Amino acid sequence: MQKLACVLLVDDDATANYLNQLLLKRLGVAEQVLVALNGQEALDLLHVHCQTPFATCPALVLLDVKMPVMDGFAFLEAYEELPAAQRQAITVVMLTTSLHPRDVERVQQLKIGGFFNKPLNREKVDEILKTHFGRQLPEA
Repeated sequence: MQKLACVLLVDDDATANYLNQLLLKRLGVAEQVLVALNGQEALDLLHVHCQTPFATCPALVLLDVKMPVMDGFAFLEAYEELPAAQRQAITVVMLTTSLHPRDVERVQQLKIGGFFNKPLNREKVDEILKTHFGRQLPEA
């Protein structure tokens, strides 16, 4: 499988980020994995990695819903202000432990590539790759 150039993990849980990085590395999903602890850090990373020469813009953003400083919803509002060409090159998928009906309804109204319950696993990664990148993980 051809790897994605870059994936951005956005979650305030350091353990979740560590485990997701290990999973993505083990599955051979991306050449580079960036990590942000909140939405503001994620926007800063996108600014650096998508607007400077020779930088690698993430093809996939795995975004937590509930975070301090800037949560996933606030990130998506700010993300909508980015240039359209930049947004079209990025797929955003939300990961959450929140199944509160209000959150589920709100997520379904967003322009994102999907919504998955945590934890991230092989099956969810495979579904994201098939749906958005036309790729499939090799058999385990």
